[in-house]
Amino acid sequence: MMGSLSMAGMGPAPFVFAPEGGRVEGPAFSRVFQTLTTLVVGGCFSWIARLWLRDAITFGPGMMWVAAGLVLMSWTWWSVLRSRTTITGQVIEQRWIWNKRLPLGDLAYVKLIRVPGLDWLIAPRLYARTLAGKFLVFYGATPQLVAEFSRMSRELAEFRRL
Repeated sequence: MMGSLSMAGMGPAPFVFAPEGGRVEGPAFSRVFQTLTTLVVGGCFSWIARLWLRDAITFGPGMMWVAAGLVLMSWTWWSVLRSRTTITGQVIEQRWIWNKRLPLGDLAYVKLIRVPGLDWLIAPRLYARTLAGKFLVFYGATPQLVAEFSRMSRELAEFRRL
């Protein structure tokens, strides 16, 4: 049987991938990036607090926008700190602002995107597109996740070429 046709002949066959050890999991973002995010968000809170203490800003309609911005920044910061990516034999998923989940059998294309030499700061990411055209991006900050992203990219490209 060719790798690109399903047994029923009703479209491409599902991609099968087995990560080393059956499961790979790790933080989506590096400690350096998490620290920088903490400093930026903390700095914004500190700046608003100083403005408030100097009476440079007062409570009113404009302050509601400032508060909304701080809430959004806080939620993003918390998500960066707790975000984890997991690859199993069935799915790749990431806990994030919203949880992302993609069954491996639905993969049509993946590409590992990274900035060489800056993995410690800018998390490598896996751009994934499904057979239905939907795309998701998964981040991975550990060498194990990056290795699996790379291997998945190579194996899927070979599988879809058949």
